[in-house]
Amino acid sequence: MEGLLARCRALPTLSVLTACSRQLSGRTPCRSHHCGPGSGQRLLLSRIFQPQNLREDQALSLESRSGELTCKSQRLMLQVGLILPASPGCYHLLPYTVRALEKLVRLIDQEMQAVGGQKVSLPSLSPAELWRATQRWDLMGKELLRLQDRHGKEYCLGPTHEEVVTALVASQKNLSYKQLPFLLYQVTRKFRDEPRPRFGLLRGREFYMKDMYTFDSSPEAARQTYGLVCDAYCSLFSRLGLQVIKAQADVGSIGGTMSHEFQLPVEVGEDQLAVCPSCGFSANVETLDSSQTNCPVCQGPLTETRGIEVGHTFYLGTKYSSIFRAQFTNAEGKPCLAEMGCYGLGVSRILAAAIEVLATEDSVRWPGLLAPYQVCLIPPKKGSKEAAATELTERLYDHIAEAVPQLHGELVLDDRTHLTIGSRLKDADKLGYPFVVVAGKRALEEPACFEVWCQNTGEQLFLTREGVLDLLTPVQVV
Repeated sequence: MEGLLARCRALPTLSVLTACSRQLSGRTPCRSHHCGPGSGQRLLLSRIFQPQNLREDQALSLESRSGELTCKSQRLMLQVGLILPASPGCYHLLPYTVRALEKLVRLIDQEMQAVGGQKVSLPSLSPAELWRATQRWDLMGKELLRLQDRHGKEYCLGPTHEEVVTALVASQKNLSYKQLPFLLYQVTRKFRDEPRPRFGLLRGREFYMKDMYTFDSSPEAARQTYGLVCDAYCSLFSRLGLQVIKAQADVGSIGGTMSHEFQLPVEVGEDQLAVCPSCGFSANVETLDSSQTNCPVCQGPLTETRGIEVGHTFYLGTKYSSIFRAQFTNAEGKPCLAEMGCYGLGVSRILAAAIEVLATEDSVRWPGLLAPYQVCLIPPKKGSKEAAATELTERLYDHIAEAVPQLHGELVLDDRTHLTIGSRLKDADKLGYPFVVVAGKRALEEPACFEVWCQNTGEQLFLTREGVLDLLTPVQVV
C-alpha cells in the first residue's frame, strides 16, 4: 500500500496538469515547464503543429496516392499545410483548418438556431434494414460504404440520414401538432464511396456536412419552413462574403418534389448552370431540356456558368414519413403523416470552395470570419539591427489582447526569429492571416511605427501602436 501511495504522490497533480493544458492553449504561463516568463500568455507560431514552406514538388508527392493536383484550393491547402492526405479521398485536417471549420460550424449554428433548429447527433452506422425499407440500399449502389458486424448484421456508413432521423421521430408516439415543427440538424462526418475522389476537400470519401431534417404539420407549413431555411442559407453565405447562386435542381436519390442547389460560381466546378441575367432565374442544366436556350420565366436568353455545390435543399413531402409511419395527432385528434424537408451544407467543402474563389495563385485567402487567426505579429530577426524592437512587438501583442477583447486567442506571434522578416512575411501571406504586423526599421523610430499588411484588401500601412489598435478594434470574430 505504501508503494502505491508513493507512486500516486509522484504523479502530476490536477493543478499541474491544468496549468500545462492552459499553457498549451496560450492562456497562462506554465512555470514548471520552463516556458519562460510570459511566453505562455502568447500563442507562438513555432508551437503550432503545421508543416511550413512546402514546395510544390513536395505537395505533389504527398498527393500522389490519390491522383494529381487538380485545382488551386487543393494545391494551396497542401502546400501551406492545411491538409495532408491520409488515403484516397480522406485527409488529415490540421490545426489551422480545424479552427476555420469550428468557426464555420459556429456560424451555421447561429443561422440554424435562429430559424428554430435543434442540434442532435445521429449514429454514423446506419442499419441496412432502414435503407432497404426505402429501397435506397440498392438504389445508391456502390456509393454506400457497407460493412457487417461480428454477428453478420449489415450497416452502411451514413452518407445522409433521412432514414435514421425519420425512424427516430416515428419512435416518439403520441406527438401532437402543437409540438411541430421539428427542425433537427447535426454537423457530422459523412461517407461516400466516390469512384474517383478528386479536388481535395471538394470531392472526398469522408467529409463534414450539416444536415437538417424538418417535420411539419401541413404542406403549407412545410413550404414555409423550406423558405426559412433557404433564407438562412442565403444569410450564411452573405456573412461569409460568398456570392452563391440558388439554382433549381434535380431531386436525385434523395427524392421529393422540389429541390434547390446553392452553387458557388467557379471554373473548376463540376456542375453546369443556366442563369438568366434579366430575371435572376437559375437552374442546374440537368433540370432543363437540352435544347432550351431561353429562360422559362421571362423568355430572356440564358447564359451558362460552372459552379461548386455548397448546399442543397429538398422538399420531401411524405416520402419517408409514410414508410416509417412518422405521425402526429392533428387538431381533430386524427393521426397524420409529417411533411418533411431536408437541407444539406457541405461544411468542409465550403472551406475549400471559399479558398478556390478568394485565393491568389500563390496564397490562401479566407472569408474574414473564418480566418483561423486574425493577426500575425512578426518581430525582427534575432541579431539584426532591428532586434531591439522584439520587446515592442511582444508588448504590442499584449496590448491588442487587452484592448481588443474579441481578438483574445486570435493572435499569433511568429517567434521563428532565426528566419528573416521577409521569409516569415512570405509564410504569413501564404497562410492568409487578414492582418500581419511587422516590426521593421520604423519600429525603432519615435514614435514606433509598425508595418501592417491588410491581406484581404492588399493595403500596406505604417501605424503607431494606437493606430494598430484602432485598425483592429472593429474586427469581427465568430
